[in-house]
Amino acid sequence: MRTICFYFQVHQPFRLRKYRFFDIGNDHYYYDDYANKSIMRKVAEKCYLPTNYTFLNLIKEYGSKFKISYSISGTALDQFEMYAPDVLDSFKALAQTGCVEFIAETYAHSLCALKSKEEFKEQVKLQSEKIERLFGVKPVTFRNTELIYSDQIGEMVAEMGFKAQITEGAKHVLGWKSPNYLYCNAINPKLKILLKNFRLSDDIAFRFSNREWSEWPLTAEKFVDWLNALDGKEEIINLFMDYETFGEHQWAETGIFDFLKSLPDKVFKNSKFTFNTPGEVAKNYDPVAPIHVPHPISWADEERDLTAWLGNELQDEAFNKLYSLIDAVKEIDDPQIQKDWKYLQTSDHFYYMCTKWFSDGDVHKYFNPYSTPYEAFINFMNILSDFIIRVEEITGKKISDELTGEELDKEIVKHEITLKKLKTKRKKELNV
Repeated sequence: MRTICFYFQVHQPFRLRKYRFFDIGNDHYYYDDYANKSIMRKVAEKCYLPTNYTFLNLIKEYGSKFKISYSISGTALDQFEMYAPDVLDSFKALAQTGCVEFIAETYAHSLCALKSKEEFKEQVKLQSEKIERLFGVKPVTFRNTELIYSDQIGEMVAEMGFKAQITEGAKHVLGWKSPNYLYCNAINPKLKILLKNFRLSDDIAFRFSNREWSEWPLTAEKFVDWLNALDGKEEIINLFMDYETFGEHQWAETGIFDFLKSLPDKVFKNSKFTFNTPGEVAKNYDPVAPIHVPHPISWADEERDLTAWLGNELQDEAFNKLYSLIDAVKEIDDPQIQKDWKYLQTSDHFYYMCTKWFSDGDVHKYFNPYSTPYEAFINFMNILSDFIIRVEEITGKKISDELTGEELDKEIVKHEITLKKLKTKRKKELNV
């Protein structure tokens, strides 16, 4: 039996307030409460509540024939509790149907899998426990932040007892192979790997409202025709996307909710496809081959690599500085330190420092509170400097070679020069 696997990422970061150099050592609160609350309520009204309502009604209509899955970051769950308990209640209602799978991920939606196995396992454990506490289900499938995956990351996930992991069906990894099959980890074959069909997923997530797209308007009938046109041997169509696709990226006025409401009906009437969760796919289908991913991939940008978060001087310096504190932070039994430590790891902070404009530029502007990557870097580093002071005061250890005022000025000049070079390069390419 051929099946459709719907998976949605639900995440909101704790956005940082404007934190100046003179705040360092004087103010230990880092978050923009107004922005976090207002954005959460905005997305709740436009996306989370109406989409959850839509899916709940579809499940009531079709019962166990229609199934979906979510991974919800710990930072999003924390903000639901703080600012949007109605959203949390709507997810609980979905959980009670038995037709929804909740997937494990890192608590802080972080990049810790690239840096610390211990931190990675701890964050996954915390998020899984919160999912079980709130929704009454224990995750059996894992998705890493932004679908970041490699053979080594998969091996760690298998060690934690997960049955399956979902990731990107990156072209440079698959080559001639299709993402529409179940695969397994190259190191530990017990871990099943589900690969996103990025073309069909992006038709909904990115192209749906684009009137210049040759396939606009996209209807449920047309989408099911595309599914039927696939090779009959291809068993699994993984449609993975941000949950904010519905109502936020694609506004209600585009017809995205009408598309959702009609899709199951067209699938059941006009195709032989069913709907399954990732856990069911891993249980009911056999992998056709191991998938070899020696270097990390993600679902971001054209390259499907890590350059949305890491790679330029700003990102790498902030990332390495943050994780240089890991041993010291582990010694501290202070809830606020531990909370700040988790929230500062959220990948969005490094995403805002991205200096890639090119074809992915508009994506990097979404809900970005900073006007430049340099501004994001300076703000984060100011906060990190204060966090380091707090950690040193508690541990009594000198753990960082903190910059003097003169050295900090030199660092600022160095990064300004780097940004000027990147902007000059971009202008030249635009003139070509």
